[in-house]
Amino acid sequence: MQSLIRNIAIIAHVDHGKTTLVDAMLKQTGVFRENEVITERVMDSNDLEKERGITILSKNLSVHHGRYKINIVDTPGHADFGGEVERVLTMVDSVLLLVDALDGPMPQTRFVLKKSLDLALKPIVVINKIDRPGARPEEVVNMVFDLFCELNATDEQLDFPIVYTSAKQGYAKIDMNSQSTTLEPLFAVIESNVHPPKGDPKAPFQLLVTNIDYNDYIGRIATGKIYGGSVKAGESLTVIKHDGSLVKGRISKLLGYEGLKQVEIEEAMTGDIVSIAGFESVGIGETLASAENPVALPYVAIDEPTISMNFIVNSSPFAGREGKLVTSRNIRERLDKELRTNVSLRVADTDAGDTFKVSGRGELHLSILIENMRREGFEMAVSKPEVIFREVNGKKMEPMESLVVDVPSEYQGVIIEKMGPRKGDMTSMQPMGEFIRLEFIIPARGLIGLRSEVLTDTRGTAVMTHTFHEYAPFRGDIPGRKNGVLIAMEHGETTGYALDALQPRGILFLPPGVEVYGGMIIGQHAKDNDLDVNPCKGKKLTNVRASGTDDAVKLAPPKVLTLEQALEFIDDDELVEVTPKSIRLRKKELDPNRRKRK
Repeated sequence: MQSLIRNIAIIAHVDHGKTTLVDAMLKQTGVFRENEVITERVMDSNDLEKERGITILSKNLSVHHGRYKINIVDTPGHADFGGEVERVLTMVDSVLLLVDALDGPMPQTRFVLKKSLDLALKPIVVINKIDRPGARPEEVVNMVFDLFCELNATDEQLDFPIVYTSAKQGYAKIDMNSQSTTLEPLFAVIESNVHPPKGDPKAPFQLLVTNIDYNDYIGRIATGKIYGGSVKAGESLTVIKHDGSLVKGRISKLLGYEGLKQVEIEEAMTGDIVSIAGFESVGIGETLASAENPVALPYVAIDEPTISMNFIVNSSPFAGREGKLVTSRNIRERLDKELRTNVSLRVADTDAGDTFKVSGRGELHLSILIENMRREGFEMAVSKPEVIFREVNGKKMEPMESLVVDVPSEYQGVIIEKMGPRKGDMTSMQPMGEFIRLEFIIPARGLIGLRSEVLTDTRGTAVMTHTFHEYAPFRGDIPGRKNGVLIAMEHGETTGYALDALQPRGILFLPPGVEVYGGMIIGQHAKDNDLDVNPCKGKKLTNVRASGTDDAVKLAPPKVLTLEQALEFIDDDELVEVTPKSIRLRKKELDPNRRKRK
């Protein structure tokens, strides 16, 4: 029954407990058997989500609570995956805004909340982790109210219900002083405050496609909410494309959600969230409508990419050693497959046949794609991320980001000093106990390489988050990396003896016993110029002993770069070589004589 359906999305900043709350809701509504083995954070379904503790892909599930069916959509908390967020919010009638009782609202929360308020959704505020030491729920509620005012919420949206929860302990309460051991108060608030889905069940069928999946057995699967009418398995429907053209087809499978599982169903009504297979040409934002009376629904606009980088066939001397998929055809096919489901991504061919220009919403968006590809056996080289500029009325415009840095008070001067050369403007400074929260508007170019510098300068204590703000006039040049690099001169294996001699020259990226090639970057130079070095030099073994030459070699631990750190570190004339087993840095031109000529 339409009146008993509740469609909600959960939005929260990374690590505020959204996925843990979903786990608790599933357990308490009997989705799992008593003896069933349950993995923690069950909604983080792919390996990368589990490892990083972030939600990357939006996912659907449904729970039955009494007479009600609650469809829950888990949305990504990171702005780089905003393409997922915008589509998902069109499927729901309310949002649960989950906020940490200590941290308060963060910039990514702001990003998704703004999208939901613009769609006139009325939120329910959930203050989570109230059992956390230092929790300050009353202050956080005031911060949330201020955020709503900033985002121009309507009077009705400002009158939001508040629920206090501990997702980990599995309880919720309306009043901080009351006692509770279950999530029943949360379910009660959802059932009484969320409107049932609108739409005429007798009207012609209409479904807006908000997600696309692909299955090797049944092909393309379109997911969305039914806005009007009903549908049966095997029925004929029409796809209304963006350009208004019509493509007829028949449903091969109609799927609904029971808990986490997709199950085949015979019929679905207005308000249901379903997946439909059988339409190979359907795309995100298009409408599936009745064959007799096709009427299109409004298209969902998606934020454009702001950063691009080149994916290049690996041409290093070690090419093909560790990866199975190395050719341009392999890479092109994989990128085409990604385009089927990743709507914020753009792929363009370049003049070079072995290079593809890939554009996305941010470094994290693209690095997640690269990480997934290397785990699947791909091998390639990627260039430094570049910001996408726009021309508006003859003016050069660039993307600006809203940056928030939480840092201990003694380091605030260091952070503010860092932002000057990077053209960052401070908009706010707020004390938060021993920490201070600094907010800036900064060009997206200024963020490249910033994270590693900030972590070094603040002894790893700073927490940085950023989200797209707007396109603004070009701010002028921003200085790049100050230091040069140490470059291996020849092919060989690194030795402790050679690396010990190189230690005073800078910071090393490799331990002894690693194979290197000429043109590969093995460390960061202490000065601003590049230096060709020989990390493979062995100790001359003679029968003449000199005093002091047999001292034990003591090497500092090498600085091992992650994929994101490597992408931030490289300069315009350098590449990151990515294989299933290694991440190497190299110069684009491996030959030192040719490099000097350029």
